[in-house]
Amino acid sequence: MANLLKADSRDEIYLANCLRAISENHEFITEEQISDKTFDLLTPLPSEIADAFYEKYKTSPAAATDYFYTLMCDNNYVKTEAIAKNRLFYYASQYGELEITINLSKPEKDPKAIAAALSAPKPAPGEEPYPKCQLCMENEGYFGRHDHPSRSNLRIIPVELGEENWGFQYSPYAYYNEHTILLNTQHIPMKIDRRAFTNLLLLLDFLPHYMFGSNTDIPIVGGSILSHDHYQGGRHIFPMMKAEIVETVDFKAFPEISVGIVNWPMTVLRLEGADKEQLVLAAMQILTKWKQFSLPELDINALDENGVQHHAITPIAYKSDKGYILDLVLRDNNVSEEHPDGIFHPHQEKHHIKKENIGLIEVMGLAILPPRLDTLVPLLQAYLSGNASLATLPIEHQPWAEETKKAGETSAESAIGVIFTAILEDAGVFKWDEEGRKGLRAFVGFMQ
Repeated sequence: MANLLKADSRDEIYLANCLRAISENHEFITEEQISDKTFDLLTPLPSEIADAFYEKYKTSPAAATDYFYTLMCDNNYVKTEAIAKNRLFYYASQYGELEITINLSKPEKDPKAIAAALSAPKPAPGEEPYPKCQLCMENEGYFGRHDHPSRSNLRIIPVELGEENWGFQYSPYAYYNEHTILLNTQHIPMKIDRRAFTNLLLLLDFLPHYMFGSNTDIPIVGGSILSHDHYQGGRHIFPMMKAEIVETVDFKAFPEISVGIVNWPMTVLRLEGADKEQLVLAAMQILTKWKQFSLPELDINALDENGVQHHAITPIAYKSDKGYILDLVLRDNNVSEEHPDGIFHPHQEKHHIKKENIGLIEVMGLAILPPRLDTLVPLLQAYLSGNASLATLPIEHQPWAEETKKAGETSAESAIGVIFTAILEDAGVFKWDEEGRKGLRAFVGFMQ
């Protein structure tokens, strides 16, 4: 109780959630809720952790994040035991070494459900759920319920970006090292604009040893939660960040910014320079032009007949020897009769491996494949090695497995790597063929 008496305004949400847990009627309490609440009682108050974080920040940003990340692992908010069960392997593609994970921590998501959540009618006043989503500040200390996960042991560090208040936390089911989430304290939709580009670069000043990025702000090619403004980051060098420039671009309006086309299955323009303002202006010009650019012969259409916008950008920011890098990935979420789930989305013949949105993390070359594939790998390996029949495989995988074996492939992991590479190529708006290169050159001219 003494700690509660020392609480400042940053503890208000947390303390309110502690009282809510006592007053609410819980018909069924899960083992996870009990475990998280137990760890919560052993974890300092949010204000105490924030004070310690910024005190260590005076030594170095890395010292601050080391403290905070270790604490979140020790109090079991970052589910290290569950994360350790994920299967990880690598695939040497023509674009560089890709990282393949089979995620056993979280269920597979349906892209149609993600889009429906964004367009769902807003509840009447007084009927909104609490918290409104899993990225709201109100999750800090929340006990959870049958349709919302436990967050008792969650702690969030307050961060100022420009003139806005944000929260810095770690992902409980991290997809990579020190998987970070920066969430807006206001429950507002995601938006990629000048402010977003500026914020990503400001985050590099705040935590220069991390990278930061954002999903797009439209369905199919966006992330899983588009209704709440947020960014992701972490202490990880993704495969795309290692990819080389294959062609430089003379961006005449911004001579201080170097621009290049990245050797990557998706269409990536890399901007590099020391002047944050020039980088933001250059990125905004590319975004503005991309939202206007169409090339119907390549199924690239910025607007449909109803004026709905179908073009967006996935931005990724990280430090370089020359200052800052902004990787801008061009995205298009159009659908067609042939590809009803998305023209630049994993095509249906690959849905047996992956049907979810290709979001920020996978754009950068880290595959997050569904848990159903964990049992496939040994079965596929046995078949490719000649130690089992095709009939031992689930029926949805059999045509692909048979074709893979005929091609001479002997490794199950390599076979999955091949198909993930092809999935990223599906998501690329300008393909690496003559028509695609011609189309990209047309856009580069248009964006000037």
